[in-house]
Amino acid sequence: MADASTAPPPNRHGLLTRQLIMPSRADEITDRLVTAIAIGEYLPGARLPVERDLAAALRVGRMTVRTALARLVDRGLLETRRGRGGGSYVVDQWPESSTAAVGRTLVMRLAELRDRCDAICRMHGAVCRAAAESRSDDDVAGLHVMLEDYRNAASGLAAQQADSRLHLAIMDAAHNAVLKQVLLDLESSVSIGAPAHVWGEPSTMRDMELRSLHEHVELVEAIAAGRGDDADALARAHVAIDFENISTAMRRAGVLMG
Repeated sequence: MADASTAPPPNRHGLLTRQLIMPSRADEITDRLVTAIAIGEYLPGARLPVERDLAAALRVGRMTVRTALARLVDRGLLETRRGRGGGSYVVDQWPESSTAAVGRTLVMRLAELRDRCDAICRMHGAVCRAAAESRSDDDVAGLHVMLEDYRNAASGLAAQQADSRLHLAIMDAAHNAVLKQVLLDLESSVSIGAPAHVWGEPSTMRDMELRSLHEHVELVEAIAAGRGDDADALARAHVAIDFENISTAMRRAGVLMG
């Protein structure tokens, strides 16, 4: 039997190979940002948060975010603008080159996303119930203004931004800062761009916007009339659109859903 001095060194090739093929943190964040754009968290024309805020939202260092953003510029998904109003702006939503990254990201997060979207639906229901119980006349007037802004907004980014303003106004009408913050924190765990909701891809976007308009009208009417049960149920059904859009993206990326 060989003694210690003649024994072959331990085989580290397996470990080294695994380390070489494991994705880096920058790879993961690149995929996450590619996916965020593809599923409509950030639509063409939207400006991404600054590096500091993205790093905090994604819980990584600023250099990791900087590397990921540079890769997205190289891929033609983002452009960097200088000067006043500068930053990283979305140029292209879902070129075919993004599909593999979308699939990798969503398959890893499927169970988590399903649970988080369910929690968001339930929390939106609670917030809208509170709004129906606590809204003032000024709140109701503001909700109708926001509803008309959404009705008149152009499809895409303008509609997404009007939707965010309407939902924020509903949260304010609940007059409960804790409920509002819990909901915003939950939303940000699904959408980096929260309170902007996942807006889907161009082929389904307009149908979703028109459906949302109908549901917005019903929801504002329930809140204005003080119908808490109806507001709760309508809000839960309405916000389920988020996971429907994610599910559509999963199918396009070839992700099998259990």
